[in-house]
Amino acid sequence: MPTPSKTKSAAKKPVPAAKAAPEKPATKAATAKPAAKSAARTATGSALNEGDHVFLVDGSGYIFRAYHALPPLTRKSDGLQINAVLGFCNMLWKLLNDMKPDEKPTHLAVVFDKSEKTFRTEFYPQYKAHRPDIPEDLIPQFPLIREAVKAFDLPCLEQAGFEADDLIATYARLACEAQATCTIVSSDKDLMQLVNDCVVMYDTMKDKRIGIPEVIEKFGVPPEKVIEAQALIGDSTDNVPGVPGIGPKTAAQLLEEYGDLETLLARAGEIKQEKRRQTLIDNAELARISKRLVTLDQNVPLEVPVDELAVHEPDYKNLIAFLKSMEFSTLTRRVAEKSGIDANEIAANAGLSSGTAASPAAAQSKPASTSRYGELDLGDRPARTSAPDEGKALSPSELSAAHLAAEQGKKFDRSKYETVRSLDRLKAWVLRAKDQGYVAIGTRTTSLDPMTAQLCGVSLALADNEACYVPVGHRDAGAPGGGDLFAPEAKLCADQITEDAALKEIRTLLEDPGVLKIGQNLKYDWQIFARRGIEIFPYDDTMLVSYVLDAGKGSHALDDLAERWLGHQTIPLEQVTGTGKNQVRFDCVAIDKASEYAAEQADVTLRLWKALKARMAADRVATVYETLERPLVPVLARMEGRGISIDRQVLSRLSGEFAQKQGGLEDEINKLAGGALNPGSPKQLGDVLFGQMGLPGGTKTKTGQWATGAKVLEELAEQGHDLPRKILDWRQVSKLRSTYTDSLPDYVNAETHRVHTFYAMAATPTGRLSSSEPNLQNIPIRTEEGRKIRRAFVAEPGTKLVSADYSQIELRLLAEIGDVPLLKQAFRDGLDIHAMTASEMFGQPIKGMPAEVRRRAKAINFGIIYGISAFGLANQLGIGREEAGAYIKKYFERFPGIRDYMEDTKAAAKRDGYVLTIFGRKCHYPEIKAANASLRAFNERAAINARLQGSAADIIRRAMVRIEPALTKAKLNAKMLLQVHDELIFEAPEGEIEKTLPVIKRVMEEAPLPAVSLQVPLQVDARAAHNWDEAH
Repeated sequence: MPTPSKTKSAAKKPVPAAKAAPEKPATKAATAKPAAKSAARTATGSALNEGDHVFLVDGSGYIFRAYHALPPLTRKSDGLQINAVLGFCNMLWKLLNDMKPDEKPTHLAVVFDKSEKTFRTEFYPQYKAHRPDIPEDLIPQFPLIREAVKAFDLPCLEQAGFEADDLIATYARLACEAQATCTIVSSDKDLMQLVNDCVVMYDTMKDKRIGIPEVIEKFGVPPEKVIEAQALIGDSTDNVPGVPGIGPKTAAQLLEEYGDLETLLARAGEIKQEKRRQTLIDNAELARISKRLVTLDQNVPLEVPVDELAVHEPDYKNLIAFLKSMEFSTLTRRVAEKSGIDANEIAANAGLSSGTAASPAAAQSKPASTSRYGELDLGDRPARTSAPDEGKALSPSELSAAHLAAEQGKKFDRSKYETVRSLDRLKAWVLRAKDQGYVAIGTRTTSLDPMTAQLCGVSLALADNEACYVPVGHRDAGAPGGGDLFAPEAKLCADQITEDAALKEIRTLLEDPGVLKIGQNLKYDWQIFARRGIEIFPYDDTMLVSYVLDAGKGSHALDDLAERWLGHQTIPLEQVTGTGKNQVRFDCVAIDKASEYAAEQADVTLRLWKALKARMAADRVATVYETLERPLVPVLARMEGRGISIDRQVLSRLSGEFAQKQGGLEDEINKLAGGALNPGSPKQLGDVLFGQMGLPGGTKTKTGQWATGAKVLEELAEQGHDLPRKILDWRQVSKLRSTYTDSLPDYVNAETHRVHTFYAMAATPTGRLSSSEPNLQNIPIRTEEGRKIRRAFVAEPGTKLVSADYSQIELRLLAEIGDVPLLKQAFRDGLDIHAMTASEMFGQPIKGMPAEVRRRAKAINFGIIYGISAFGLANQLGIGREEAGAYIKKYFERFPGIRDYMEDTKAAAKRDGYVLTIFGRKCHYPEIKAANASLRAFNERAAINARLQGSAADIIRRAMVRIEPALTKAKLNAKMLLQVHDELIFEAPEGEIEKTLPVIKRVMEEAPLPAVSLQVPLQVDARAAHNWDEAH
C-alpha cells in the first residue's frame, strides 16, 4: 500500500486520525475517511436549495484555538486533558441548538486537515516545514474530538492531497452557486479570501461575524484582493515568503494604487522609494510563489457531495453516552433536557471511559455504534459463535451470518506477527501459502502514486494472528551520514532481504494460479508488482467485496471495515510515521514498528475476506463482483500505467489565449458597465448591475450587498442583458485557465512523459468510475474553450487517438427500463430522438424542425432523467415557470411509461433501501426515508437516476473487460488509455485504424450480452484523429 512521505497540511497542524488511514487510495488522493456515501465525487454541482444555510467548521483550526484559549481541564477519573474536547463539543452544540432560527444551519460538516502532501509542497517544499510540535497533552484529544463529531452524527471530512481550507473553499463555492448562504466557522485569515455576499465567517469564541467590512478592516483591501495582499505580506507561521519589508498597510496602499499583484510587479520600476522598488523587483518571483501558496483551491474533487451534509437530529442516547464518558456534566444535562431523555438511564460509552471494561449493564444500555452518517456498524450483529456448524445444511444467509459471527468473536494478538529477515523464512511462508491455497497480501511503499512509489516491504497473512512483514527497502535515516548533503538517500538498513531476492521468491506465489491472493484495493498492489515484472493472478479484493455489498452505505477503507465488522481498531498510520514536522516516509520507519502495522493490515484483510465473501451469495451480488468488479482491476491498472500524452505548447498557447480573452472580456465588461469594473468583485458587480444599471431581480444578502451568484447572472443573461453574459464568460475562461491549461503540465510523469490519471473503483453508489490527479472527467465538451483543452491531448507519432462514445445511452436505457414504446421505436428506427420528442410534444414535423424547438425537447429529455423541476426547466429554456410546468406535464402524458418508472423506482428504493441496475448491482440510498424533506427529495432523484446511470456504468465496465482480449484476438495493437463517463479513449497505430474501429464498436455495442438482451439497440460513435477533440 502507499504510505505518505513527510508531509504537511493546511494552515493548522495536521490532525492525527482517530483510526489508521486507509491502507491504499481508491484513487491517488482517496485515503480520506469521509468517503461515506459516494467517495471521490467531483464537485460539478450541488443539490442545495436556494435559502439553505451551509456551516463549514474549520475543525483543525478550532482544535488549536480551543486548546490555547481554554484553561487546562482534566477528566477527574484519570487526569486526561480534555479542554479542547469540551470547547469543541460546546461549539457544536451552540451551532446546532443555540443559534437564532434564521441563522441555524441546514447543512453542517466539520472539516479537518489530512496529513498528506499537497500541491503546495510540490512546488515549494519549505511551505510549513518549520512548524512547532503539537503539545503532548493535545495529541490524545484528537481522536476524542473525532469521536465527538461522530457522537453528534455530523460528517467528519478530510481528504488526502488537499488542505481543509481547500475543501471549505470548494463547499463554499457550491453553496454560492446554489444561492444558499455559507458560514465558515473560523477566524483564520487564510479563509477570508472566500468572504463575499453569500459567504461569511463566524468566530464562535468571540461570537463575532466576519464579513466584507471586517476583512477590509484587517487587510485594508476587500476579500477579492486578500490573496494579492497575502502574497505581498507573506506568513512566517506557514513559511510563505512574501516580499521582505512589506506589511499589511504597505500592501494595501500598493494594491490600491496598482490594482493587482501582476500590475504592481510589472510597474515596480515606477515606485519612487528606492528600497521598496528594488525589493519588489528582486522578490517578484517570491511574490508569485506566495500567491500560489495562499490561493485556495475551489475545485477540489469532493469525495462527499455537499448535499450529504444535511443536518439531522443525532442519536441523543449515543451523544449522552459520549458526553458522560468525557464527564461533561453541564453539557450532558443540556442534551438530556433537549431530548427528554433521563441521562441517569444512559451508561457512559465504555470504550471511551477511563475504565478498561464495561459493566454488563453498560453493555446492554450502550447504543449501537454508528458510522459518521448514521449507518449501523455494530448494533445489528448476530450472536457470536465459534464457527459455522458444518454438520447442518445452511442457507446462504445463515452461512453468511455464521461466517461473520465467527470472525467477530476472535481476538487480535500482534505479538505473534513475524518480521521476515531471511530468505529461508520467506521461503517457508511462501510454501505454507501454496499448501493452503490462499493468502492475504499487501505492499508498503513511499508514495500514493504507484508510478513513482518505492517498495518498502510486503506483508502476508495465512490465518488469524499468523501474519508477517518482509522488509526490503527500509532506510536508516538516523544513521551517521544518512540523509545528509552528500548522501541525501539514507542507507538501507541491515538485516533485511534485498528487493530482488524477495521478489524472486514472492513471484512464484503471486503468479501461482493455484493460490488465491487476497488484497484491499488490490489495484494499487497490482501496479506495484506489475512495474517490477510480476502479474498477480488469481485474486480477491476486500474493498470491492464491500463495495458490491454496501455501495452508498459507508466507507470501504480497511480501518473502517475492521471497526464496523470485526470491532477492531487498527494501528493508526500516524502512530507509525509520526505527524507534522516529525513525520517520516514509511521507508524511514523502524522495521519492528513497520512490521507490526503492516502485518496487522494483512491480518485484517484476511479476516474481512472470510467474514464478508459468503455474504455476496446471500445478497445476490456475487455475479456483479465476478463480472463487473474483479476483472476490471488489471484493466484499469494497465490503463493508468499507460497514461496519455499532452502537448505542452498547445496548453501554453491556450493559457495565453485565455489570458487575452480574459483581458478582452474585461474591456467589453468595462464598456458595458460605463467604467472600470472588476468582474471578480461581487460588490462592484452588484452595485453596477442593480444599482447603476437598475436591472430587474436584484436581491440583497444579509450583509446588505447585492447577490451576484451564477444563477442570478444566468437569469439576467437569459433576459437579454449583455453585461451578465460577459461576466459569466469571463468566469468560465478564468476557471479553465487555472484548472487546466496552467496545471496540467505539472502532472506529466518525469519517466514516461505522459499524464497518468487514477481511477477510483469503489467511489460512487452507481458503479461509475471517478478519475483524479488529474481529474480528466470534468473537462467541458460543450464549449469551444473546453474543446480546445481536449486538443492538447495528443497521440504519439505514428499513432492516432480513437474516441468511442455511447450515444444517448441513458435515454436508451430509460426507454428500455421504463418500457416507453414511442422512445423504443424511435431508437430502433434510428430517428433523432430529440426531434422525435419535439414532434410528439409540439406537433412539429421532424423535417425542417427549427433548432430552438429541438433544443427545448433535448433539455426536457435529459432534465427528466435528473428530476428537473419546472423552475429549473424554466431557467434553462428562458421561459416562464407555468410554461415549463406545462411542458413537463405534457411530456409525462405523451410518455406515461416514464412517470411509472420514476414512481416504481422511488417505491422500490423506499421499500428496500436500494435500487438495482439491469445487471443486479445494488445502489443504496439509506436516507431516502429521511425526515429532512430536502435530503429525502435528493435521494429520490438520485435513486431514479441511479438505475440508468448505474446500468450505463455496468455496460461500459463490461465493454472495458472485453475489449483488450478482442483486440488481441484480432492481432491489433490499440491500447485503451482513458474512460470518461460513456466514452473510451484508445491509442492505435495509424495503419490499423480501419480494422480497429469496428472491433471497438462491436464489443461496446454488444457489451450487455449474453446477460441482458436489450430491445433498444446501443449505438457507439467511434472516430480517430491526432488529438482527443477531433476524435470525439
